[in-house]
Amino acid sequence: MVSVCTSASKAATRGTGPARAGGPFTYPSFASYVRARQPVLLRTARSLTANPSDAEDLLQTALTKTYVAWDRIEDHRALDGYVRRALLNTRTSQWRKRKVDEFACDELPEPDAAPAGDPAEQQVLRDAMWRAITKLPTRQRAMVVLRYYEDLSEAQTAEVLGVSIGTVKSAVSRALGKLRDDPELTPVR
Repeated sequence: MVSVCTSASKAATRGTGPARAGGPFTYPSFASYVRARQPVLLRTARSLTANPSDAEDLLQTALTKTYVAWDRIEDHRALDGYVRRALLNTRTSQWRKRKVDEFACDELPEPDAAPAGDPAEQQVLRDAMWRAITKLPTRQRAMVVLRYYEDLSEAQTAEVLGVSIGTVKSAVSRALGKLRDDPELTPVR
């Protein structure tokens, strides 16, 4: 996939999106939605897989499902949620079909941000954190990714996953407990 950076995609990333034409928020076409939201959606897909190539395939499959349903989606404000749900469902289906172990890769997708401290120490911390996250069960990992990497609320995470808020709270609590007990993250405390 090729990332297209236009003023529309920058506006969509900031949340301003396409102009409202006296009604519900809409994208003029599926292509405009993909151009505007691809970087954010690809980041979500990369958070769900250990391999960047698998993340692109996962996103492509989810976008295909979205394209098929494009005319049925009335509220375009719900598009990101629809695609996130398609990403999670597709990833779960792939995981169930493969029945193989996932292996951590050498390179993990990281957001481009200016490091505040020593870049080497920060990279070691990121690597350790992602290794610890990949050890979590699939459902807990998905909830942690949505809550802390996608910055969704507990209610939004519950809605995307189709579970209750209490389920999200307890699963995230257990996942955070596992992360706190991970021996690779002990020196960070």
